[in-house]
Amino acid sequence: MHGYDIRKSLREDFGVLSNLSFGSLYPALARLEASLAVRAVESTPPLRRSRRGAEGMPLTGSLTGERAALVAARATAKAAIALGGRSTRARKVYEITPHGEEIFEQLLQSADEQGGDPRGFSLRLAFARHLSPPARVRLLERRRGELVDRLQRGERSLARRARPMDEYEQSIAEHAQETAANDLTWIERLLERERTAIARTARVAHRATAAPTKDWNDAPLPAATGAGDARNGRQRP
Repeated sequence: MHGYDIRKSLREDFGVLSNLSFGSLYPALARLEASLAVRAVESTPPLRRSRRGAEGMPLTGSLTGERAALVAARATAKAAIALGGRSTRARKVYEITPHGEEIFEQLLQSADEQGGDPRGFSLRLAFARHLSPPARVRLLERRRGELVDRLQRGERSLARRARPMDEYEQSIAEHAQETAANDLTWIERLLERERTAIARTARVAHRATAAPTKDWNDAPLPAATGAGDARNGRQRP
């Protein structure tokens, strides 16, 4: 994807919570390219100039940003006319490199630097399909521990208050505790699902690799000695 498509995809996947500005996106892409985590594979054809001079200009969600983008687009159009073309620059298309995939996996498995930031956990969980099942369990167990600590701290804080709370303060405290408790229940369900899937996979793998056992009924009959199979009315020697 090129930068605009990356931003569009993030907004479609994560909604308004991922309001990533172009002022943050393109410097980040430049850093990733410099560190060999991504590489440019091709360039898309340049945008054609519209009657307004800025056809296809992406919206930034900021009036100041859109004004700056419009000024830049007009300057680019003037330069293109001076050079006899319609645009002076095509959009770069990026793809992740093997080195970038290693960094991506390390970031997914690393602990949150913000000390249990729920946004960091939500971001990791959104890409958890790229982790191995044991790594997903570790991610969920770490979050479970953070929620248990939060509930315990909240209970201690309420028990040690120097003054009584009014009904609104009490409501806020109850809401925080209930939110943490609901998140903990949700995490425990995810953990149970992951552990069940791991156990099921282990059972299937064990059955596939286990040596077949011989059944006595499948054993060959002995040589003819007057004795036979009890199933045929004869006795074994």
